[in-house]
Amino acid sequence: MKNPSETAAAALPGDGATEALAASGQAAPAGQEPAFPVRQVDTVSLKALAHPLRVQILEMLSRYGAQTACSLGELLNESSGSTSYHLRQLAKHDFVREVEGKGTARERWWERPRGAIQITSPELATSPATEEASRLVTREFEHSRQAVLADFMAHGSESLEAEWLHAALISTANARLTADQLARYASALEAYGHRLLEDIRSEGEQEGARPVQIHLNAFPILGVPASAGSRNRAPRAAQPPSPERKEP
Repeated sequence: MKNPSETAAAALPGDGATEALAASGQAAPAGQEPAFPVRQVDTVSLKALAHPLRVQILEMLSRYGAQTACSLGELLNESSGSTSYHLRQLAKHDFVREVEGKGTARERWWERPRGAIQITSPELATSPATEEASRLVTREFEHSRQAVLADFMAHGSESLEAEWLHAALISTANARLTADQLARYASALEAYGHRLLEDIRSEGEQEGARPVQIHLNAFPILGVPASAGSRNRAPRAAQPPSPERKEP
């Protein structure tokens, strides 16, 4: 498993369709179309989504494709009655939909519509209630993402064949960027990842395929001055020497 620390991260984002649960942050830069459909949720839809189990249901549908209430219950260790109720609530706000031509009246199959979900925006941040709902969804999504990565890091070597370990990539790059540079970099990388995944999908499902999750994070580091590490940072002014203390 490769883990370079100073090379450009080669891990690609989800396609923004079935994989991406939430596109936090800004949409594509002004004047540039997003690489994939992005749904900006409104206040009512956001509040409907702000439940841990509903976020987890969306995550399972994103990872594993269409599921029934029973199969989701098994994946999430919940009763089928509970997952069925929350699926119906999600469907009211178009977060999930019934799969046409599949299942029966007693066993309905559900899927996520294609398209990313953006759950943060300046408009939603104006209300404490919607801001808290946005935090809950983001927190639950990030917890799920961290858990699946930690599981791979801890147990991948003992659970996977060598070819999967060589194919996987955990990569980190560090740079000094302006907000505009960061936006251009993230948008270009996301668009490239989408195009590449679409090309791979066009090949059809291959024998030996398994669920894979791809993360893309690009964010400013908090807790340090913006000038930290800058070569242009002005040196600290020399402190005047303390007056010599004379003993009587």
